[in-house]
Amino acid sequence: MSASNKIIVYLLRRDLRATDNPILHYLATSSDHGFTHLLPIYVFPSRQVEVSGFLRSGQESPYPPARSLVGGYWRCGPHRAKFTAQTVWDLRNNLQKLESGLVVRVGEIRDVVEHLICDLEKSESSKPAAVWMTEEVSWEEKQEQDEVAAVCSDHAVEFKLWPDEKYYVDDRDTGLSSPKDLPDVFTTYRKSQEPLRDRPRTALPAPDRSALPPLPPIDTIPKQHGPFDVPDSYEEIEANLLKPLDDILADPPSFPDGAESAHPFKGGEGPAQDRLQHLLKSGAVTSYKATRNGLLGADFSTKFSAFLSLGSISARQIHEALLKFEDGQDAAYEGAEGYGGGENEGTKGIRFELLWRDYMRLCTSKFGRRLFSLSGFTQDKKYGSKWKSAEKKMASTNQTPSPVEVAKLLDRFHRGNTGMGLIDASQRELFLTGYTSNRARQNVASFLAKHLGIDWRYGAEWYEMMLVDYDVSSNWANWQYVAGVGNDPRGDARIFNPVKQAFDYDKEGTYVRSWMPELKDLEKPENVFQVWTTSPEDLERTGLADNIMVTDPLKRIDFKLDRKPRSSRRSFPRKRGGQGRGGGGGGRRGANGGRSHGGGSKQGANRDHSSSEASPSGSGSHATPDHWDHHKNGKNYTTQGRQNMSPHDKHHYPGRQMYAPPHGFQGGWYPEQFMRGRGGHYGYSRGGDRRWYVPRPQFREGYHHPPPFGPVTTYPIMPPGPHQ
Repeated sequence: MSASNKIIVYLLRRDLRATDNPILHYLATSSDHGFTHLLPIYVFPSRQVEVSGFLRSGQESPYPPARSLVGGYWRCGPHRAKFTAQTVWDLRNNLQKLESGLVVRVGEIRDVVEHLICDLEKSESSKPAAVWMTEEVSWEEKQEQDEVAAVCSDHAVEFKLWPDEKYYVDDRDTGLSSPKDLPDVFTTYRKSQEPLRDRPRTALPAPDRSALPPLPPIDTIPKQHGPFDVPDSYEEIEANLLKPLDDILADPPSFPDGAESAHPFKGGEGPAQDRLQHLLKSGAVTSYKATRNGLLGADFSTKFSAFLSLGSISARQIHEALLKFEDGQDAAYEGAEGYGGGENEGTKGIRFELLWRDYMRLCTSKFGRRLFSLSGFTQDKKYGSKWKSAEKKMASTNQTPSPVEVAKLLDRFHRGNTGMGLIDASQRELFLTGYTSNRARQNVASFLAKHLGIDWRYGAEWYEMMLVDYDVSSNWANWQYVAGVGNDPRGDARIFNPVKQAFDYDKEGTYVRSWMPELKDLEKPENVFQVWTTSPEDLERTGLADNIMVTDPLKRIDFKLDRKPRSSRRSFPRKRGGQGRGGGGGGRRGANGGRSHGGGSKQGANRDHSSSEASPSGSGSHATPDHWDHHKNGKNYTTQGRQNMSPHDKHHYPGRQMYAPPHGFQGGWYPEQFMRGRGGHYGYSRGGDRRWYVPRPQFREGYHHPPPFGPVTTYPIMPPGPHQ
């Protein structure tokens, strides 16, 4: 190499693919970029991933543990750590096939870049010419971008931030001149982007072999800095990532005999494409809308979310494959249900979910740090009761239950022994596999935030640790949505009844029994869903009489099955106790761009049950083809009838459209505090007594008056800086 050699450093984060990669495409096809060598680097970031497993013997980490602020959980748990390592290694292999490669490092991204530039500057044969990366919009990721830009500026090295093109509709094509123009209601945004089949740009091909600038000679690439060593084998990298993560739960649940993960997939671009092809060839994309609320099996939903979150597949790649399937342009799909028949309800539903994922990211760009705020996007200080906290300094002096008791409730919530079958099965499945369904996620979030009244951020952070498909925007925005502080116009009026939901989606209790083997001998589904309802004789027979889920359930819900079902889809009768509303229907789309929601029987009579793909009615943390939407399908999500509460939950449900907070509960102020990696969260006391559903004032403009959309404008690449 001569002194005139110029190295470009490509810093990868969540764009871990070789195909449809704008940076690689440009470097492979442009003849005037001026770079002689390309150095792709992936860094396991110490803020988000615990890297102490890479320490040299006897060394201490210069970084604090990668734990969350509110719950103190690991930021990245074992399932996602392994999936990410697989994805990184798959990209490394793919780049090697293109006669390039990938360097793996650990630490703070700015420290890695600083060390790299400093070492390259000492070389007589080459110089660092540029650092490129794709833009992310969450606060922590933007902070990384700013820090890398500052390092480059200090060393007079070019820094360029490329737009992230893994989403469905390119930011430059949305018609939004800035994030502030984003409507606060999804339906308004969706209508501005329709028809969705025509929106995505064309995906970019993979670079040709040898088309990329070559790697610098291995002996000129700087080594890992500091007290860390990065091994050369995948097995050692995985082991080092998992080493610190063995303390999540004391005496954790064991994997039940016969249970199977609904997400048995490895990470990487290759596995992502394999998954896409399987769904097309099997015809599962056609049945997606009908099956997406399932609980068991791999194919009831797409499972694209984990791949999309790391960028190992792009939304427009999925879209293009769907086009070929719909138009009958790929003989590989012949014979599959729906092939050549045009867009169908299933493929349309997948596009809908991809757009919802876009919307969550745009909300993150618009609201910034409010994504992590206790009072959410709305910043509504008068929203209902204050949340319960396990931290004494964050709880009010008269919080009931006490912080110590809340900590115990959270431990039971984590372990899956609350006594609510659907919730417990989901929590165990999540802990053991890293995945749980869209439908289960909605119920878990509602149970923690609405039924137990616990600070919803504990749940969001727990999901951040445990989910294999964690995405910062989808996870946090959807927890806000279900908790009632996000962009759901119904706010706290939407409450899931986990017993009713279990009967709707697991009517025989098969899912719950799969993950809770101690309940397998219970014959009645109602006992599986709430074991405390079991007769004393059956409790003795099954050895459950002294089980904490029987003696001290966190919640008791009175739910009876002796009423005629309202939908032909439901093959069993049901009845609510008390004077709650009749079984309301799901919502049809409102004329003003919003959504009507299920209500009493009078309202429900006019529902359109054919449309079940409503995202702001939902979406899940893994919100992409499998988001947490509160799908209608004739469902009424407000808890119905009188509920008998446990000692942990001393309030009652007064009926109609209200949900009462614990009597005498005062809550507490969450003081502003410094937060590593996420800045200050601003928590608010939550007073007031508003219960009835009214769209929040701050959302009315977006809800009633869609903003005008003119010609497509260019959505600018934001320069480094705090774009709040």
